[in-house]
Amino acid sequence: MSKARLIDTSKCTACRGCQVACKQWNDLPAEHTTQRGTYENPPELSGTTWIKVEFREKPGEWLFRAHTCMHCTDASCEKVCPTGAISHNGEVVIIDQDWCIGCGYCVQACPYGVPHKDEEGEGTARKCRFCIDRISNGLEPACAKACPTNTIQFGERDELIAMAKQKVQTLKTMGYPNANLYGENELGGLHTLYVLTEAPSEMGLPDDPVLATNTTWAHWVSGAVAAGVVAAVPLWLLFRRKQKVQGGA
Repeated sequence: MSKARLIDTSKCTACRGCQVACKQWNDLPAEHTTQRGTYENPPELSGTTWIKVEFREKPGEWLFRAHTCMHCTDASCEKVCPTGAISHNGEVVIIDQDWCIGCGYCVQACPYGVPHKDEEGEGTARKCRFCIDRISNGLEPACAKACPTNTIQFGERDELIAMAKQKVQTLKTMGYPNANLYGENELGGLHTLYVLTEAPSEMGLPDDPVLATNTTWAHWVSGAVAAGVVAAVPLWLLFRRKQKVQGGA
């Protein structure tokens, strides 16, 4: 059975408890921010902010959505990574910091704008790890644990999809004709699912996300050169690493 996280945007109050819990559990530093005329802060995900509640205003209503890694089955970040640093551990997409060279291909390839380089640290790409240390020990992710309105739920993916479809029908009867489930089939199936009250594009999500093309020889070479690792790590070793990861996927 596959695990997933369901985020029901109709319940979100933008308390941002998920942001605080993620920072605390993963020992992520606070960011220096400024008042930009909104309580939404920081302005985007970063190498040290792995989940963020986005605010959108429409006439008479605010739309809130917790933005974080989707843990795609067909993950663009994994496809373009030249060293095999990004791989699946079950349903979880992980960036191995020991193999990341900071080339930034994953940052450019992700249709959701999730990975970011840790510019204040080692310059490697970082993102939500789905609290793999928690879920592998039978616990829910920190964001779900902290959510006071049960907006974020964690469990078996099939069960969450069934629950989400029922909620979508309920929302439609409540005056949300555009309510929908996002993530059931996108990119092979996402492991962060959403119940949305509006169309994906209205909530900051691509209506039809596209999988990035596979890495090429040019990507491999330029990525290695850009990171300055050619002299330190033989290119054949990077190939072996990539092939090993793909063979075990």
